[in-house]
Amino acid sequence: MKAYILLQILFTLLISQASYAQNQNNAELQKMADEDQKARGSATIDWSVLNREDSIRRENVYAFYRENKVITAQDYFNAGVVMQHGNDTVASSLAVSSFKRALELDSNLNRWWYAAAVDRDLMRRNEPQIYGTQFIKTSADGKWELYKMDATKISDAERLYYKVGTYAEQKEKERKMNLKSINQFFAQSNNIDETIQLIQQEFKKQQAADYSVDEADINNFGYQLMNNKKLEEALKIFKLNTELYPKGYNTFDSYGECLLILGKKDEAKKAYEKSLVLNPENNNAKKVLQELE
Repeated sequence: MKAYILLQILFTLLISQASYAQNQNNAELQKMADEDQKARGSATIDWSVLNREDSIRRENVYAFYRENKVITAQDYFNAGVVMQHGNDTVASSLAVSSFKRALELDSNLNRWWYAAAVDRDLMRRNEPQIYGTQFIKTSADGKWELYKMDATKISDAERLYYKVGTYAEQKEKERKMNLKSINQFFAQSNNIDETIQLIQQEFKKQQAADYSVDEADINNFGYQLMNNKKLEEALKIFKLNTELYPKGYNTFDSYGECLLILGKKDEAKKAYEKSLVLNPENNNAKKVLQELE
């Protein structure tokens, strides 16, 4: 009787261990996916080195599949991250199936990756993409273009489900990708007043603009000036941004930050208060205002 109970306990332990193992993510696969993304985040990429590393990572993924070491949703997701950079349809097809399986196991994972993998696989087969995630340049100095697309295959509702954006939004993204940079103009003119005049003119042109003058780009330009110790110039840019985008809480937050650095505490306080009115959840503004009190 005792022997029978002991066998039952051992059997239960074995089942529990097997179940536990199946719920554990493949740490090596996670490391490979992280390395894949980190390499592409570098400011300078040696593509000959990266292509070689990508090839090694893909071979390892194939091995994991053969050894049944791709088990959890995160495993499948990480396998897709690695395989999507392959140059043949075998790799791109496996990327699609990997992301699909990952989402079947965990629908909370980022769905955009599946849509991008599908489009890349279609590109490898010289077929039109359907989601609209892929942009190409036909020459080194050419413009960015939305890779050929069959917008009728799926609905915009499905594109939104996969966090891609509508077809119209993809076309707008194509336009913005080809806009010139304010930074480039300032680097050539080295004149903040001329740059401000350019921003104002381009803002009025709206869709016909040649330069990118949306709220975020203007704000980033202001911070670049700050980082280069051009505080008075930065202040003009942040102030202009609050005038062009009076409902943007972040524009007033950045304006307040620059004012504070310049020692203009009363004006900074007003800017942060305005930011908090526009967004009561702006914790940074709350913190700064408490410190100013």
